[in-house]
Amino acid sequence: MKIIYVVSPYAGDIEKNTEFAKTACRFVMNEGHAFFCPHLLYPNILDEQNPQQRQLGLDMGLAMLQNCNELWCFGDHISYGMMAEIEEAQRLSIPTRRVMEQEQSFHVGEVRNNAPRMEMGTL
Repeated sequence: MKIIYVVSPYAGDIEKNTEFAKTACRFVMNEGHAFFCPHLLYPNILDEQNPQQRQLGLDMGLAMLQNCNELWCFGDHISYGMMAEIEEAQRLSIPTRRVMEQEQSFHVGEVRNNAPRMEMGTL
């Protein structure tokens, strides 16, 4: 069983984005994998409004990334936080995939390993 690091939007509409992240994690489970989704874990423990605690959560998520087999990036927008996770996966040579919504499900893209950098805010 692979461990998939789940990347998706969090800031902004936190309630909507949290539900989207849960749906993404269920999709990963249904594909036969385990998931790690830091933005479903750390905001429950840390204060997102405190910049130091928010950064600690980001740092702990990146520390866990090295234990994952792949990174799957969900959604049609890449935030600064998501970009940092993607860049760290690329630095660690962890395969990455874009996963896009498609008619009440998701479509998993091909593995991208050492691919050119993704631009923030784009697909």
